[in-house]
Amino acid sequence: MALISVHTSPLAQPGTGDAGGLNVYAWQTATRLAKRGVEVEIFTRATSSSDEPSVEAAPGVTVRHVPAGPFDGLDKRDLPGQLCAFSANVLRAEAAQEPGYYDLIHSHYWLSGQVGWLARDRWGVPLVHTAHTLAAVKNASLADGDTAEPKLRVIGEQQVVDEADLLVVNTPTEASELVELYGADPKRVDVVVPGADLDRYAPGDKIAARARFGLASDDVIVTFVGRIQPLKAPDVLMRAMAPLIRADSTGRLRLLVVGGPSGNGLGLPEALIELAASLGITAGVTFLPPQSPTDLADVYRASDLVAVPSYSESFGLVALEAQACGVPVIAANVGGLGVAVDDGVTGELVDGHDIDKWTSRLAALLADPVRLRSLGSRAAVHAQGFSWDHTTDALLASYERATTAYRRAAGRPPGMFGLRRRRSRPRATV
Repeated sequence: MALISVHTSPLAQPGTGDAGGLNVYAWQTATRLAKRGVEVEIFTRATSSSDEPSVEAAPGVTVRHVPAGPFDGLDKRDLPGQLCAFSANVLRAEAAQEPGYYDLIHSHYWLSGQVGWLARDRWGVPLVHTAHTLAAVKNASLADGDTAEPKLRVIGEQQVVDEADLLVVNTPTEASELVELYGADPKRVDVVVPGADLDRYAPGDKIAARARFGLASDDVIVTFVGRIQPLKAPDVLMRAMAPLIRADSTGRLRLLVVGGPSGNGLGLPEALIELAASLGITAGVTFLPPQSPTDLADVYRASDLVAVPSYSESFGLVALEAQACGVPVIAANVGGLGVAVDDGVTGELVDGHDIDKWTSRLAALLADPVRLRSLGSRAAVHAQGFSWDHTTDALLASYERATTAYRRAAGRPPGMFGLRRRRSRPRATV
């Protein structure tokens, strides 16, 4: 299988730049597909002269770093201009293999869908596409100071929706958005819910986790994890927490912000530091850079409450990972967060981004530690229903469906997808 992720590598550290939930999704499913006998080759843009053309990142998973444009200083908004070069090198890699080397293409994000569309027609294989985010949805709920997605992206997304053999979405809400906003055929849309790495994200020792990050054992900690950009709304959370921190005579209430700059938020880490100072809560806010998955699990365990105030989320892996660690979540009632969080059972959903409303909901939760613990216990149970193994099983079913439909439309005999490894075949470099 060819997995295409043009703008960000599944090997990149989530939480900064363009790396986030898409990276986690692609990596977690690729490695599990490989364990089920599907050889996965990931095509992603080379961003350093030191990137090896081809890297076996895990058994059965090869990452191909595709040259397309300059290594440094290329903004994601400029990537459409590099799609021709990227596509040419992807096709070149396939041409070095024997005919029929790839059985299926799974593209992630609209830029990758454009490449997948071309490769699909050249290789004669089905294209499965996952958007992860949709421009029309993002533009309908922009944060203050955020920039609208360009018309070029909307048109590009529409082309991919029209041409893909199967569209895989995270939630029924996203399926409805594709149908209503892009005219997608409901028969070509599969809902496959993402998961969490339940071996890594699990309840643990809160005191030990806090000690790792220099946090006091008796602090009351509300945590934000994510890229620092307007879309993720860390400023909304900080403004909502400010009156609570100022009113806390014990000095124990703390806001923990974990993440790095991204997109339109390239200046936001410094802006958030300045905002904390202007709100008079500098002493009550701790900033941490993006964390490795192992360290991130301890970040969650160290928390009393995790907040996900995003303006738009196709799913919200942070909410699910936090709950898997036994931590309740307060989240904006947008997109897939309504699936990730069981409102009133494992956390709370907040309509809108009114600061006073968020302050009130946070205050009520923090004033009731017994309820917080109860929500956390139920959150850990809730998360058990979401695993990457379940996601991978559902993806395999979708791949089979796409392959069967594609072969039928092409007048070919039915065939099973991904039942063989091809490790003995020669590997081309890009």
